[in-house]
Amino acid sequence: MKDTMYKPGSFPQLRLRRNRKYEWSRRMLSEHRVTKNDLIWPLFVRDKESLPSSRSMPGVKRITIEEIPRSIYFALKSQIPAVALFPVVLGSKKDDQAQEAVNIDNLMCKAIKLIKVIAPNIGIIADVALDPYTCHGHDGIINEGEVDNDLTITMLCKQSLVLAKSGADIIAPSDMMDGRVKRIRETLDKENFKDVAIMSYAAKYASSFYGPFRDLIGSKKNININKLSYQMSPCNAEEARREIMLDIEEGADSIIIKPGIPYLDILNTIKKNFPIPIFTYQVSGEYAMLKAAGMKNWVNYDDIIMECMISFKRAGANGVWTYAAPEVCKILKKNNTS
Repeated sequence: MKDTMYKPGSFPQLRLRRNRKYEWSRRMLSEHRVTKNDLIWPLFVRDKESLPSSRSMPGVKRITIEEIPRSIYFALKSQIPAVALFPVVLGSKKDDQAQEAVNIDNLMCKAIKLIKVIAPNIGIIADVALDPYTCHGHDGIINEGEVDNDLTITMLCKQSLVLAKSGADIIAPSDMMDGRVKRIRETLDKENFKDVAIMSYAAKYASSFYGPFRDLIGSKKNININKLSYQMSPCNAEEARREIMLDIEEGADSIIIKPGIPYLDILNTIKKNFPIPIFTYQVSGEYAMLKAAGMKNWVNYDDIIMECMISFKRAGANGVWTYAAPEVCKILKKNNTS
């Protein structure tokens, strides 16, 4: 067979800038593109007694049940395929057992039921974790001074079931307990929710980039347990492969790597090694930094947010969870590239 591999000196007249000269040729030869189909928009649902905004997340609002239709109609008009829901739970409803998480009439369940009525064709991803509901702000049940893996999974299964009964299309466990994907899948299947998918936070790092999110949902921890005891260390890459392999074997339909920009190497490695849809989460700290820099006119916000989106796609993401989803849609429309 004739060797067709490139050899140094084979193309002495090649000038790559010729391909970059025109706007149309740059579009034609673009290797990666961002579209509205790549976006998942996180929404925060609150009781009326909670404040609507947080200083650390400019432009992101906590919305009441009554305000949900406006956001969902925007998502429909913008052709955002799915929204991800997070609750802002009143302090009076929090306890050390996270009982509000399994209340069939809690904020999440009410929001899901409403969205299913007004927009049955938009995907609903329900966060499964106990930190919004615990008085200590951790992702699980504390037993003898540590987050108890198995007690937490029992609650996560109950939580997943009430969310599925309310109409959630995708369950997204973000707790990082060992074995929870298998138990949740078994629970859903037993109750005939076989079509409810699991999008697992398979590689969730214990990151300082989550700060603004914890401000927004009011889950800052107040006891001395380090989240490094159950979330991944930023030092570890090979461990991510093991976590993702286990979640796939346990029945995950897709996986999330979180945060985004600081972990592009993890995203790229996983994409090359596992044939499963992979999503990344541009988390609150990433968004807040870009937004603040844009508000100060230190950077062009539109350009830099799109550069981040491209980096996620280039690294191999099938889609991106981002608080900037509405802004990305507007930028795509303005540039006529949606």
